[in-house]
Amino acid sequence: MAFRRIRRILFFNVFINCIFISLQSKEEVLLDMKASGGELGWLTSPDENGWEIGQQAVNGSLLYNYFICNVEEREQDNWLRTTFIQRNPTASRVFVELSFVVRDCNSFNGDSLTCKETFNLFVSESDADIGTSFRKGQFRKVATIAPDEITGVGEMKVNTETRVVENLSRKGFYLAFQDIGACVAIYSVRVYYKSCPATVKSLALFPETVAGGENQALREVAGACVENAESEEQPRIYCTVDGEWVVPVGQCQCRPGYEAVNDACQECQPGFFKASVSSEACKPCPENTQPSGSGSLACPCMEGFFRAPEDPQSAACSGLPSAPENLVAKTSPLTLGKLQLSWSAPSDTGGRSDITYSVVCERCEGSVCQACGEKVHFDPGNTDLVEPTVSVSELEPHLNYTFTVEARSAVSQFSSHRATSTITTALHYTDPPKVTGIHLVDSSPTSLSLSWTVSRRAKPHTTRYELMYRKKENEEEKEKVTTYTVLVLEKNSVQISDLSPGTVYLFKVQALGPDGNSGSNSIEEEFSTQAEVSPHTGNTAPILGAAVGGCAVLFIVVVVLFLRKRRRNPHARQGPEDTYFSSSEQLKPLKTYVDPHTYEDPNIAVLKFASEIHPNHITKQKVIGAGEFGEVYRGILKAPGRKESAVAIKTLKPGYTEKQRQDFLSEASIMGQFSHQNIIRLEGVVTKFKHAMIVTEFMENGALDKYLRDHDGEMSSHQLVGMLRGIAAGMKYLSDMSYVHRDLAARNILVNSNLECKVSDFGLSRVLEDDPEGTYTTSGGKIPIRWTAPEAIAYRKFTSASDVWSYGIVMWEVMAFGERPYWDMSNHEVMKAINEGFRLPAPMDCPSAVYQLMLQCWLQDRSKRPRFPDIVSLLDKLLKSPDSLKTIADFDPRVSIRLPSTSGSDGSPFRSVSEWLESIKMSQYNENFSCAGIVSMEQVLQMKSEDIRNIGVRLPGHLKRIAYSILGLKDQTSTLSVFAV
Repeated sequence: MAFRRIRRILFFNVFINCIFISLQSKEEVLLDMKASGGELGWLTSPDENGWEIGQQAVNGSLLYNYFICNVEEREQDNWLRTTFIQRNPTASRVFVELSFVVRDCNSFNGDSLTCKETFNLFVSESDADIGTSFRKGQFRKVATIAPDEITGVGEMKVNTETRVVENLSRKGFYLAFQDIGACVAIYSVRVYYKSCPATVKSLALFPETVAGGENQALREVAGACVENAESEEQPRIYCTVDGEWVVPVGQCQCRPGYEAVNDACQECQPGFFKASVSSEACKPCPENTQPSGSGSLACPCMEGFFRAPEDPQSAACSGLPSAPENLVAKTSPLTLGKLQLSWSAPSDTGGRSDITYSVVCERCEGSVCQACGEKVHFDPGNTDLVEPTVSVSELEPHLNYTFTVEARSAVSQFSSHRATSTITTALHYTDPPKVTGIHLVDSSPTSLSLSWTVSRRAKPHTTRYELMYRKKENEEEKEKVTTYTVLVLEKNSVQISDLSPGTVYLFKVQALGPDGNSGSNSIEEEFSTQAEVSPHTGNTAPILGAAVGGCAVLFIVVVVLFLRKRRRNPHARQGPEDTYFSSSEQLKPLKTYVDPHTYEDPNIAVLKFASEIHPNHITKQKVIGAGEFGEVYRGILKAPGRKESAVAIKTLKPGYTEKQRQDFLSEASIMGQFSHQNIIRLEGVVTKFKHAMIVTEFMENGALDKYLRDHDGEMSSHQLVGMLRGIAAGMKYLSDMSYVHRDLAARNILVNSNLECKVSDFGLSRVLEDDPEGTYTTSGGKIPIRWTAPEAIAYRKFTSASDVWSYGIVMWEVMAFGERPYWDMSNHEVMKAINEGFRLPAPMDCPSAVYQLMLQCWLQDRSKRPRFPDIVSLLDKLLKSPDSLKTIADFDPRVSIRLPSTSGSDGSPFRSVSEWLESIKMSQYNENFSCAGIVSMEQVLQMKSEDIRNIGVRLPGHLKRIAYSILGLKDQTSTLSVFAV
C-alpha cells in the first residue's frame, strides 16, 4: 500500500508541473475544470482506493486534478462523475475536451500484470440534479479514450483529446470517467457547445445560432435585412456543426436613395442619387440636372431639358433639337410628277442620337391650301424618317406645294415647340399630259359622244387634244389605205356626228402642248353607233325563236356527250383511297405543279405565283433563326383591307449575287402554287425593293424536332399519331400534284399553337414528270443521308416512293421525341447498315401498328412501299380506334435508345455522373443528382426507379431513359422489372 501511495505522489508532482497552453475559442463553455478555482465536488465510486483529487498552487492559482494508478490490482472498475451540467435547450451536441497523462505500462518493472493504457467516457441525461445518487446503469458509453503518447520514467507527455456527445435532449447531463486498470491523471475537462455568432452578411442580420448535431449537419437560419435594405426573398444562411456560416441565400440590397457602407445602408450624399433597389453605389447627378438633396432617388432636369420615358434616371437630361437645315427640293425632267426633298441634320440635337423626321405636305390653288392627302406618295414614308431625304411622287403640275420638315427626338413630346423648316415649290410641265382612257358618253345611229382622261392635271386653257378616228375595216377592206379623220379640240370631250348606223369606229386621242408638240397616244378604242330600227321588226320573232331553240338542243347534246365520255374514263371517277378526301380543301388538286426553274426568267415565275407586298406593310419584331440566304424574323403583316397577322419573314443577306436572289425567290415560286392546311402558307414576297423578302404564316412552336425534344414524354401516342396524320395529308397533296419534296424531315416540319404540323422548306424540291414513276435525277449536291431512300442515295433518283421512305424516318423521329435517326453513327455506317438490312428499332412506347407502318415505308423495293393516300387512310383508322394504339412494339433498351453499356464514347468508363448524363442527353438533371448527393457512378448503379423519382425526375420519358441507362450500365437485362415505370 505504501509503495502505491508513493508512486501516486511522484506521478502527480511531475504532472502538475507541466505547462499547458489554453487555446481561446468562441465556444459556449458549460464546464471548465481548470477555471472553476475551487472544490469540484465530483463523485467517486468506490470511495476508497478509487479516483483521488490532488491540488497545487500554480502561478497563484489552485489547480485541482484527478488521478488513479491501481495497475497491480485486478478487476478495476473505478468511476469519476462530474456535477450536473445544465444544457442549452437548443444544443443537442456538446464537445468534451480532455487533457490527461497516461503512464506506460512497461515502466512498472513487472508489477503491472493487469495494467491498461486507456479509460472510458460515459454520459447520463437527466431533467434534474440527482445529487450523490449514482447508478452505473444510467450511463451510456461515449468513447474509449486512448493517448497519442504515453509517459515513461522521467518524462511527461500530455495528451489532449476531444470527443462529441450527440443527441442530447433533456435539461442536463452528467459525464463519468471509468478506469479499468490504468495509471492516468486528468488535468482538465472542458465541456462546451458551438454556435454560429450573430453576424451581418450581404446586408442581412443573422442571430446567434447553436450548431446542429449529426441529424442536422446544416441548420437553416432566417435573417432580416438591415435598416433601409430589402430583398425579394427572405435571406437565409446555414450554420454548420463547427459553428461556421455557409451558403447564404438571398441578398439584401439598399433601397432607392441609399447605398451600402460596410454592413449598413446610408443615405446618398447631396449631389448624388440612386433610383432603384440594387447593390450599386450612389451616382453623381448627370449632365443638365439640378443638384439633389440627401437620400435622393433622382436628379430633376433643369428647365428646358427632359428625359424620355424609356431613359433611365441615371441618364443625362436632353434638350430639344433645332430645326433641320438646308432644306432643298429637286425635280427632274425625266421623272414627271416627282421631286426629291433633302436636308441637313439639326445643328443642335439636344444631346440625343434618336433624331427622326416627319414631312407634312400642303398644296395650294390660288389662295386655297389643303393637305395633300393620300394621293401624294412618300418613299420610304413621311413619318419616323431616319435619313434626311425623301422621294415625293404623284404630284400635279401648276400647283404650289409646301413641304414642312420637322426634327423630333424622344423628348419632343414634352414641349409644344416644333423644330421645322419649310419650302414651297411648284411643278410646271412643258410636255403635254398622257391620255389614259377614252369613254363612251352617249350613242345614236349617226353620232357618238366621247370623253377622255389624262394622267395629270392640265393647266386651264393651255392643253389641246388631237382626236383621230376611222371605220373598222372588214377582211376585204384591209388591203386598202387606212384614212383617219383628225380633229383638234380645246377640251377633253366631243360629239361626232354624220356617222354610219350600226358601224364600228376606232378612236385615238393625244394631248398637244402649248408649242404644238404631242403627247403619247391613248390606246385605240372601239365604239359602235346604234343600228337603225326597221319598221318591220315584228317579222324577226320567229327567227329569234328558232335560234334560241337550236342553241338549247345543241347544249343538251354537248352535255350528254360529256357524261358518256366521263363514264368511259376511269381517271374521272373517285378511287377508294379518295373517299376520305371529300372536303373542298382536300380534294385531289386539279392542277400540276410547275417548276419555276423551267422559266427563262425566274422573276416571271415569282410574279405569277406569289403576291407582291409593300415593305411598309411588314414590321420585323425578332430574329427567330437563320436560313441559307439570311436571317428569319418573326413579324406582323398589316396589309390594306386585311386583318393584322403574325408572319415569318425570310430575308436575303446583303452582298448577294443575282443567282442567289433567284434561288432565294424560287422557294416562293414553289410555295405559291400550294394551298393546303398541312403545307406552310405563303403570304407574299417583296421583290421590287432593295431587300428581297419571303413572307409566310408564323408557326408559334417552331420546328417539329426541337418541339418534340423540349416536350419529351409529355404527349400521348394518340397525339403523336395525330401529328403524323397531318404530315401525311400534306405529303398526299404534294404527291397528287406530281411533286417530290426530297428533304422531308422533322426539322422541316413546322408546328403551330394548335399542334398542327405543316410541311415546309422546299429548297431541295423538284417536280416529277407526268409519269407516276417519274424521277428527278441530280448530278450532285448534298443529300440528307439519314432520311433518304437507298435508291435515291445510290442513283440520285427521287420519286414519291423515296418521299415515303423519308416519311417513315419522320415517324420514327416523332415517336422517339426528336431523337437523332441512327444516333451517333456516321453517314457511311448508316448506308452500310441499311444495305445490310438494318432498320431503326421501335422507339420506347411506340404502338406496334405505327412501327409496322414504318417498316413498310422502309421496304427495299420501292414499288411495295405504301402510297401517301394509303398512309393517310391507315392513320385515320388508328385515330378512330384508340385501342389499336395500346399494343406496344417490342423494345430493346440497348438498341432502341442507343445507350452505352459500360463506358463513354472513347471506350473508357464514365469518369463522372455529369459525363454519363451528357451521354444520354439528360444533362438538365446534373443539379438534381448533385443536390441528392449522387456524385459517383458507384452510387448511380445502386439507384432504383423510386430513387430517380425522388431526386426530381418526373417526366415518364426521362425517367425511363435514365432507368434503362442504369440497366445498360449494370448489364443485367434480367432485372428489367426493377425499373418498370
